[in-house]
Amino acid sequence: MNIGLIAHDNRKALMQNLCVAYHHILKRHTLLATGTTGRRIEEVTNLPIQKLLTGSFGEQQLCSQIDNNNIDMVIYLRDPDSRSMSNEPNLQNILRHCDANNIPVATNPATAEMLILGLDRGDLDWRKLYQDK
Repeated sequence: MNIGLIAHDNRKALMQNLCVAYHHILKRHTLLATGTTGRRIEEVTNLPIQKLLTGSFGEQQLCSQIDNNNIDMVIYLRDPDSRSMSNEPNLQNILRHCDANNIPVATNPATAEMLILGLDRGDLDWRKLYQDK
């Protein structure tokens, strides 16, 4: 499965910790991440990450991958306390693309853990039907 990973600046360390904790599951899948998030994950996990561009350009690339059915799950750890309005439209854009294309998405660690554990159990195998189209 192809997993998209994005984290706001204040959540990058949390994304690193999540990827360390679930390394044994994530290593069996293809991981795509925006540039800085991907680099930070690689630094602590040695997981191979296909790095997209940094920031909003990477988010646009991820949306394109979602629309082309090349992403099966997205983990976007957002900072709920962020006062920056520049990140919010991009988050909304990714959520809209995920909703339009029936892609599971998590915006917090609790939901991300549920998706990762479900992935490991085979709960997301239905996505293979979309990949075969």
